[in-house]
Order: sequence, then structure tokens, then C-alpha cells
Amino acid sequence: MANSLKTLIREPLVHFLVLGAGVFGLFALIGDRSEFEPDEIVVGAGHIERMSQAWRKTRMRPPTQLELEGLIEDFIREEIYYREAMILGLDQDNAVIRRHLRQKMEFLSEDIAAQVDHEDSDLQTFLDANPDKFREDARISFRHIYFSRDARGDATEDDARKVLATLDGSETDEGAASRGDSLPLPIAMELYPQRDIASQFGREFAASLTQLETGRWLGPVVSGFGLHLVFIEERIEANVPDLEVVRDAVIREWREVKRQDVNQAFFAELRSRYSVVIERPEWLDVELDIEDVEQR
Repeated sequence: MANSLKTLIREPLVHFLVLGAGVFGLFALIGDRSEFEPDEIVVGAGHIERMSQAWRKTRMRPPTQLELEGLIEDFIREEIYYREAMILGLDQDNAVIRRHLRQKMEFLSEDIAAQVDHEDSDLQTFLDANPDKFREDARISFRHIYFSRDARGDATEDDARKVLATLDGSETDEGAASRGDSLPLPIAMELYPQRDIASQFGREFAASLTQLETGRWLGPVVSGFGLHLVFIEERIEANVPDLEVVRDAVIREWREVKRQDVNQAFFAELRSRYSVVIERPEWLDVELDIEDVEQR
């Protein structure tokens, strides 16, 4: 029973329902001047962080203490004007203000999402359910000898096979490479991620390296440049790391998913308070499921 209660308390939707009651209690106060007393403005830590991040994106540096205080003061000035304008009804049929109000409601949802905490069991469950998000690429150490089709033409493959027959693995990198043609890429690569190999040599070449035996010269292997003889020295297969290795990445992904869940649940709670009527124009002959569109 205690575990069930603990799980329920940590559910984002429960957070929304509790906060939602407070939010709509506040909305109930908005009316004429006698009911709406704009005597308190709270500049939350979340909003200050957003202002600071916006400053960093535009100025490429964090704001100074004085600059941050200026941002906060500007927000307070904007909030006061906004509230007074609401009292005067200046918000009616104004697209800019409507967008601003929507943004503020979304900020409320974001603040709720930021408060949803996690435990290691949550992160491990998320990692187990989404292994491909955190799978580490295969890494390969290899040497290669390049044979240019442009330089050798129809003899390229025969030349590569003749050289292959003479190799025993004891050659130096430079000595082996001198048996082929020049290529402006490293002769030897140490534990290169497969995706990086693919970006330089092509996907077909990178995929072939995951299938070759280690410890001996093999080929020819086709790349985007021509043919190669390849000596695989070491290969670390693709794998999903332990939680401790990718903890920060898992937390970021988990929080993003929870943020989306929280935002959707928050909006669903708000929408449930309204009866929506859509009057379709005659030219619109496609049935629309608006809720489904919003979720996509």
C-alpha cells in the first residue's frame, strides 16, 4: 500500500490535478477591478533561468548580475502593464496577447514538469525500454591499403589480390600502404566509431568491417574511393552501456519525455473543462479529429 501511494504521488498527472485546482482558483479571481487585486508578482526561479538562457543564446555569454537584475525588472514592468491591460479588457481579439497568454500557460506546465523527480529505478526502466537511444557505436581499430580504380582501371581488383597474397601482418603501416595508392586519409585508425568510418569511407565499407575477422589481412573491401585490403586489429561491438556510464544522457531524455507527458496531461485537464464545437466550412470535406491532430 505504501509503495502504491508513493508511486501515485510521483505521477505527473497527480501533480497537475493538484496544481490545476490552484491555477483555476486563481483564474476565478480574474474579473473586474474589485475582484482582481494585482498586488503580488512572483518571478519564479524557472522564469529567471529561462531569461538567463535566452540571454546566453543571443549574447553568447551569461548575463552579469546587473544585467540579470535588469532583465528581472523589465519582466516586472511588462507584467504590471499586462495585468493593467487585462483589467481594461485590452486583451480582447488581440492575436499577440493571445499568444502571450498561451505562452504563460505553457510556462506553468513547464514549471510543473521541472518538479517531477526521478529515482534510479525510473532511469533504469527508461534505459531498458529505449536501448537504441543510448547504444554506443561499434569501434574498430584497423589498417588499410588503398587501390585506386581511377589509376588502375580493370586491373584494380587483381592488383589488390596479388598484394594480399604477399601480406603476413608483420608489415609497418607505411610499408603496407606503399604497396597500394595514396589516399588523403589515415593509414591506421584506432577504435574509430563505425559512424565516423562510414562518413569517411562510406556505409558499405563500414558495414564490411563489422563482419571481417581480426588479426589478418582481408579484402578487397569496397569503399567510396575504390578497393582496400584491411587488417582489423581490434573491434568493440555496439552495446548498451550500464546506467552509470550514460546517466546524464538518460536523465536528459527521461526529463524530456516526462516534460512532454506532463504538458499533454496538463492540456488534457484544461481541455476537459470545455465543450468544443467546430463549425466546418463547406469546402472542408475531410473529417478532422482535432484531438488527434493536436497529439501529433
